[in-house]
Amino acid sequence: MTRRITTMRSTIFKGVFVMALLVSTCAYAQLFTFPRQELIDYTAKSPFGRLPDGRPKVPDAMIERARDLSSEEVWAGLHEEGFKNQYADGFQVLHPGKTMVGRAFTVQFMPLRTDVDDVAKNKAKEHGLAGLTNQTAIDMLQPGDVLVVDLFGKKVDGTIVGDNLFYYVMKATNSGGLVVDGSIRDLDGIANIDMPAYFRSADPTPIGNVMLTGINVPIRIGGVTVMPGDLVVADREGVYFIPPQLVKEVLDHADETHIHDEWTKKKFDERKYKSSEIYGSPKDPKLQEEYREYLKKRLDEIHKQRSSQ
Repeated sequence: MTRRITTMRSTIFKGVFVMALLVSTCAYAQLFTFPRQELIDYTAKSPFGRLPDGRPKVPDAMIERARDLSSEEVWAGLHEEGFKNQYADGFQVLHPGKTMVGRAFTVQFMPLRTDVDDVAKNKAKEHGLAGLTNQTAIDMLQPGDVLVVDLFGKKVDGTIVGDNLFYYVMKATNSGGLVVDGSIRDLDGIANIDMPAYFRSADPTPIGNVMLTGINVPIRIGGVTVMPGDLVVADREGVYFIPPQLVKEVLDHADETHIHDEWTKKKFDERKYKSSEIYGSPKDPKLQEEYREYLKKRLDEIHKQRSSQ
């Protein structure tokens, strides 16, 4: 299994690298990112518009709705659609009471191999790039982005940002957020900045002994394949990466879950029923009908409220 995963990642990297070198649409695309049309092709099921770089643009209104989601609600929606590999956990969580929601901006690093890195840097110079560093990607961030970085779990020299660059990411993304399978530095300074972050560890060393190999390409975070433009939703439990074509279904399913939980607690408050008579679904036909009517009423109220905003 490990060999298969390694081979798959190598194939993705080689394909993106060769394909990107052949493209002449812009300086960034010539090196390490999907050409815009390739990114559109690989995310063709998205029903939404596109950002200038080709990523799906999940609407801002849906991003705001997603701030009320719990991990369990996202899981239920994705599980129904057959997407079972979209959750990563085991992170240290900055500001655990603050939900993180935004569009994935993906970045990939690999262990430094100087012969490959030298060629990449020379290619970058030919196209007007001063270098290929963490800041090359950070300077491309847009409002609403979540910076999602594959640093292969690296701790020492695996620090994607310190407090200064973390502050820049916060400003550039409008407090979108950060997910890094790697580390950060200056934790005391970062802790005072109002942006959510998920990271494996903290370390005082600056980033080093790595090479930038991908910007807005498929990356792996834990057991998840993350695509550029995925909707990132994270709480104190962990991080979900929702394919754009499933965002509406997940949100609508969550509305029904909220209403079900609301009705269930109301019935418990009456202190007339055992838990098994109400949860997970009522057994009595009269209670079933009561719940259906309550569900319809509350959905109508929610839809009216949203349409008036």
